[in-house]
Amino acid sequence: MSEEKSSVAAAEAENRYYGQKLKELRERALENPEEFWAEIAENLVWFKRWDKVLEWNPPFARWFIGGVLNASYNALDVNLKRGLKNKVAIFWEGEEGATRTLTYYQLWREVNKFANVLKELGIKKGDRVSIYLPMIPELPIAMLACARLGALHSVVFSGFSASALADRINDAEAKILITADA
Repeated sequence: MSEEKSSVAAAEAENRYYGQKLKELRERALENPEEFWAEIAENLVWFKRWDKVLEWNPPFARWFIGGVLNASYNALDVNLKRGLKNKVAIFWEGEEGATRTLTYYQLWREVNKFANVLKELGIKKGDRVSIYLPMIPELPIAMLACARLGALHSVVFSGFSASALADRINDAEAKILITADA
């Protein structure tokens, strides 16, 4: 019983510590958003550093003007370079109890393979892609593959009717729809 109490006490102490840290971060972000987000952005790999952190014309905000980065590169390649090749990137558990684990390296390979499939289908930077998939590992693979190519993606909720789905795909002007068979 004392072991359980000490685990609870440790968890409570950790929650207080991280809760305080989160509060401090939030306060810093509110006090000086540009300085705060510039500092956070330094943790990403930029292919071209930004010229200006924020351009604010209410209600529109543009962040990191002139900067170029790739979210897929930052999520995968950077972690491979950090030696996380064999660390778990995705642990998936399906409704029927099936599981699937992908390391950063396996995920990187799958994303690159799918990015090449998209390229072969004519998808390029700036194209729009709709993704209509259940919550399976192929969903983030498709998202990261789109990001790798610079294609914009829209994940469409699987509960929509056929006509609502068609409306969203047409409104997005998607060049292709990524889906799965039942």
